[in-house]
Amino acid sequence: MPTLALCIPAYNAAWCLPRLLVSAKQQQIPFDEILVYNDCSTDNTSEIAVEFGATVVTGVKNIGCSAGKNKLAESVKSEWIFFIDADDELYSDFTVVAHKWMVKQEQPDVVLMGYKGIDFSSGKVLDEVKYDRDELKRDSVKFTIDNKIVNFELIKKEPFLKIGGFDIDPDILYVEDRAFALKAALMGLSFDVGNDIIGVKYFFPGGMSVVDKSKWPRAGYHLWTKVNEAVGDRYPNEICYQLFQNAVWAGKANGWGTVKKSLQLVQKINPACLPPGSELFQLTFKISPFYSFYFRELVGRILH
Repeated sequence: MPTLALCIPAYNAAWCLPRLLVSAKQQQIPFDEILVYNDCSTDNTSEIAVEFGATVVTGVKNIGCSAGKNKLAESVKSEWIFFIDADDELYSDFTVVAHKWMVKQEQPDVVLMGYKGIDFSSGKVLDEVKYDRDELKRDSVKFTIDNKIVNFELIKKEPFLKIGGFDIDPDILYVEDRAFALKAALMGLSFDVGNDIIGVKYFFPGGMSVVDKSKWPRAGYHLWTKVNEAVGDRYPNEICYQLFQNAVWAGKANGWGTVKKSLQLVQKINPACLPPGSELFQLTFKISPFYSFYFRELVGRILH
């Protein structure tokens, strides 16, 4: 039977790690390995991981979650890996679903799996993420440009290591999961979709995306710069659309420098590309790309 490792990057995760590890222990088919990368935590993350029977890989300095995931992949003996953030949770049938993929005669390198996004404070379901298999199969690179992919991927260890794992560029740290999916597609790994809902991604009031909303659009700009360099003149409109979305979110976080750089990159890639919006907005964009976004955001704040 093929083997499966659960890999958890963790920094000061004592407050949430027990919930995840309980869900890991409740799997209908046990994990062959459960590993926690302790990224120089100052709390008792390591002790809790050991208490729940996990193997702890301890770093000598804080290196961030991308490099931590790569360290975990280098440490596992199993053939398959599933990365998950320490503050998320698995449903008890995850390993059953995973093994159905792992025993297939023709196995993809990466399986995108469905999950629920839940607000931790209220318990409200914010999203139920599933993917369009036909769209993925038509063009995996275009798919990974068009779709935001975060964790919840079942991955073969050998091809993961062959492409060098996660990109550890600090400029893209806050969009590292999406960056990995793009890297895997660009380097020829095969993908498939398993849309069973196998876990929960929690959103927290004190999370990075709430406390400092400017970080991930800033990382997004760097990601799309790298992707554009990698694909050449392919997918110009798709990348421009992502840059427009990036500019919107940067503006909401007062990251006006990121707005300006995102729109400048659009002009470089395809000067004729227009952002989604009203005819008036598109007209003002033609006159002044930056100020069209600036004033639309300002008006939106006044109205709301």
